[in-house]
Amino acid sequence: MKKDEERIARLKNIVLNMPESPGCYQYFDEHKTIIYVGKAKNLKRRVSSYFLKTVNSRKTQILVSKIQDINYVVVPTEEDALLLENNLIKKYKPKYDILLKDDKSYPSVCVTNEYFPRVFKTRKILNDGSTYYGPFSHTGTLNNMLELIGKMYPLRRCRMPMTEEMVRKGKFQTCLEYHIKNCKAPCVGLQTREEYMESIKEVREILKGNTRRVCEKMMAEMQQMAEEMRFEEAMELKKKYDLALDFCEKSEVIAHSYHNIDVFSIADDEKSAFINYLHITNGCINQAFTFEFKKRMDESQEDMLALGIVEMRERYKSHSPEIVVPFPIEIELKNVTVTVPVRGDKKHLLDLSLMNVRQYRFDRMKQAEKLNPEQRSVNLMKELQKKLGLPKLPMHIECFDNSNISGTDAVAGCVVFKKAKPSKNDYRKYNIKTVVGPDDYASMSEVVHRRYSRAIEEGSPLPDLIITDGGKGQMEIVRKVVEDELHLSIPIAGLAKDNRHRTSELLYGFPQQTIGIEMNSPLFQFLTRIQDEVHRFAITFHRDKRSKHQIASALDSIKGIGSTTKTTLLNKFKSVKRIREASEEDIAEIIGKAKAKILKEGLK
Repeated sequence: MKKDEERIARLKNIVLNMPESPGCYQYFDEHKTIIYVGKAKNLKRRVSSYFLKTVNSRKTQILVSKIQDINYVVVPTEEDALLLENNLIKKYKPKYDILLKDDKSYPSVCVTNEYFPRVFKTRKILNDGSTYYGPFSHTGTLNNMLELIGKMYPLRRCRMPMTEEMVRKGKFQTCLEYHIKNCKAPCVGLQTREEYMESIKEVREILKGNTRRVCEKMMAEMQQMAEEMRFEEAMELKKKYDLALDFCEKSEVIAHSYHNIDVFSIADDEKSAFINYLHITNGCINQAFTFEFKKRMDESQEDMLALGIVEMRERYKSHSPEIVVPFPIEIELKNVTVTVPVRGDKKHLLDLSLMNVRQYRFDRMKQAEKLNPEQRSVNLMKELQKKLGLPKLPMHIECFDNSNISGTDAVAGCVVFKKAKPSKNDYRKYNIKTVVGPDDYASMSEVVHRRYSRAIEEGSPLPDLIITDGGKGQMEIVRKVVEDELHLSIPIAGLAKDNRHRTSELLYGFPQQTIGIEMNSPLFQFLTRIQDEVHRFAITFHRDKRSKHQIASALDSIKGIGSTTKTTLLNKFKSVKRIREASEEDIAEIIGKAKAKILKEGLK
């Protein structure tokens, strides 16, 4: 029972780190055999539904009891997920998947290799020189697209074997399709081959999903028709335009001419390299795996990828004559071409592989953090130590900030982070005692001196890093106190803000240098959190003090109104403003006529 609970906990941990993206998921049993393949618009939500306590289906319960591992592939759209699921089910025939009895393939579109090419829907892929586009999982979308092509480009629909010689000799006659304007009769020379092939060229672009130029052309025609008051024709073209836009949103498909290709990509960190492998058959993915390789030394990505390609092709008995990779590598494989694409369908496949390998690396990192929560903190501190060149991990960080309004009610706050987490018991508030007027530098100097002179007297632990909520000026003030006056050796950094009061850069050293950190990185987010926290802490203390000061100046200065009376009034009226607005009679009901009279006169 305990073993089964551990299995479920491990699987749930995998699910928690899955992306909320379209894709396919595979369940493996104890023999590492795929027992189920499924598709999802949202991988995380769909797979997590299998592990809910409310699942009542007996079949689902049996399936979950057999799962030992989960793998998944991220794809751009839900339609791609549907196509990939179809390919994987046909390839592996999982025990718990329902296979189509007739094992039909999804339909594709064929552009024939003829003198006047034809365009039609088919489920058969032949090696006859024709070009195939697809497959398409939604027949409705496919039919709409073919209808769009038929209306925009009246191509021939007959199956007559046309050659250049037969057309020249006049072997054909116009047919009904010409008379009903479905064809321009290229067979009798009423349409030139150049014009016909230009239409075929644009049809190929539509089949690849490149309909933007076609849509722009139709929009220009619609505007021209509207200017000429041809509204009915414009409305008819609008229908075609809407169909074209709908087709724009279909899946990006790969021509069937891309057959038997291996695609590899890599992502690495300090300890491991992660390599993704996709195998392409007839333009579709039918194998997808990601593996982790432990680094022994400082191997380069090129070396790790070459090693991974050899091992994974051997493991899966791949004999693909072409390999697609993200960068040039030195590898000797007999009768194999290595391609580094920069655009087109192969680049699309490589981008898909890169997306999957990066997601896999991210998932493994998140899983490791859940198993060892302290590891994330250590990783952050190691990165900060490396960026600043600190002598030891900054596991104890303190940050200061001042708050005042024109020098009144001046206060400061110190927040403490230990192991990258706020240690609120160690936070300290300071009333500025020796500074008159709005002088942030003098206030910072006073607070830092009080903080660390007391720490020296009491033998309290000193921080590994001091961060100021300010730029170069604040850093220099802190340095003078810490190094010149107290003779301490503590690294000092500064967090500067932009004109929108947002954290913009990290400063370190004397003279100060800007330390480059990516703004969307976990380390930058951590430093921003420290700055936001010290600002919140200091300004909250300042507001509390200002509020008490305002109340004290209004009521405590009135002779005859003691603290008990003041408390009673504030409990009733909630603020000094409401006490001022209240009538003497209303106040007298609470504290008596004599005190009410004294209070109203005092407030005047």
